[in-house]
Amino acid sequence: MNFLKKLFAPREPYTKTYYTFNVKCKRCGETITGRIDLDNDLSVEYEEGGDVFYARKVLMGENKCFQRVEVKFKFNADRQVIEKDIIGGEFVE
Repeated sequence: MNFLKKLFAPREPYTKTYYTFNVKCKRCGETITGRIDLDNDLSVEYEEGGDVFYARKVLMGENKCFQRVEVKFKFNADRQVIEKDIIGGEFVE
């Protein structure tokens, strides 16, 4: 019975960590918010020795402009941004 109590006992909620950013479309000027799930969206870049992670996202706004904005990020082992690049827009702070 102790096993069943452990199995169905309430658990502490797991908190997700995200990196949130804003970009501005070059064509229409719309500000688009994007986010990267730091637990699932990162891939290891083996050429750098395995200490660097990268993520790539393609964003599109909600207006009638269907321009794609591509962003690429590199993160260090502590999940801090070390490099970012954008095509089709610009970063907004």
